[in-house]
Amino acid sequence: MRTYTYGPYGGAYVPEVLHRPLAELTEAFGEALRDPAFLQEFQHILTHYVGRSTPLFHAANLSRKYDCQVYLKREDLAHTGAHKINNTIGQALLAKRMGKKRVIAETGAGQHGVATATAAALLGLECTVFMGSVDARRQEANLFRMRLLGAQIQLVESGSKTLKDATSEAIRNWIATADDTYYIIGSALGPSPYPKIVQTFQSVIGSEIRSQFYQQHLRHPDAVIACVGGGSNAIGTFSGYYEDRDVRLYGVEAGGYGLASGQHAAPISEGNKGILHGFFSYFMCDENGNIRDTHSVSAGLDYPGVGPELAWLADSGRVEYIDATDEQALAACMELARCEGILPALESSHAIAAIPVVAAKHGPGCHIVVTLSGRGDKDMGILQEKLQP
Repeated sequence: MRTYTYGPYGGAYVPEVLHRPLAELTEAFGEALRDPAFLQEFQHILTHYVGRSTPLFHAANLSRKYDCQVYLKREDLAHTGAHKINNTIGQALLAKRMGKKRVIAETGAGQHGVATATAAALLGLECTVFMGSVDARRQEANLFRMRLLGAQIQLVESGSKTLKDATSEAIRNWIATADDTYYIIGSALGPSPYPKIVQTFQSVIGSEIRSQFYQQHLRHPDAVIACVGGGSNAIGTFSGYYEDRDVRLYGVEAGGYGLASGQHAAPISEGNKGILHGFFSYFMCDENGNIRDTHSVSAGLDYPGVGPELAWLADSGRVEYIDATDEQALAACMELARCEGILPALESSHAIAAIPVVAAKHGPGCHIVVTLSGRGDKDMGILQEKLQP
């Protein structure tokens, strides 16, 4: 079995019972990428069902405010309201190719769960989504959407009852049902080959940004920003500019109540190397690898680790990581809503919060692209609680 690694990061640290399913997945993924019919069907669905390509929008009001040129990659306009659908369509097609009848998924903010349920409904697959009960309470709208789409929901009551624990339960279920079940992982993490699979299906974001921006300006942007939890939208975004060293890449982690508080989800900024959920990377853990609790106002960023490729990009210096606190993300959410009439997801709001920081680094008139990974409808309850007088 080929194991994808990124410097020292990645790998497949899993029970022996998963070695065969992962080997089969690696082989099927490689074959699919060499099959023009698979790639054509994937592209057809992205175009005619998901609604790609998504626009690259010049945020003129925000640009005037920060004396730079801000462009938003509108993944919030993709079907289901976030970038997650790109990956779930690809993996659901892969599941059908492998003869699987059932798919499972983990979810935090609910967008990956909704996207998985959507892909399963489209392609005629049974679907079960694992979600921590804490996240289910703060993302009730997405919980209901998944049920409307026909998914079964398994609420997780163990641990912190958030994304980490939902992922653990999904892996346990996969161990018991791997013969007929495909596990659709939503972030660019997990045991190999999952980080590579997610990066491949999400790379459409970066390739579109590169093409769209160049067509408009006959040059590349000075900086590209994406929020970072597990890392699916970030790795898809950054992949468009790996070789262009004149384009600076910025990942924005969830600063929670501030790095000094210890209550955050910023493993690269303030974490250690360790192993969780089958891969080696940076985690919110102590020197002995014990995983610490995390906090973020954004359920989708409330995960203790980051994908292995993003860890490698941090060590190599290709991506610079900064953090945005809950307070800064909430303020950025309100700012974009009032400046541009766009209500972003709280995950994306962390990336928006970094605009003044990045603009100051690059100077007046610089060109900045921000991936708006999702829309804020799902966060209305949180926004009412946090922002309503």
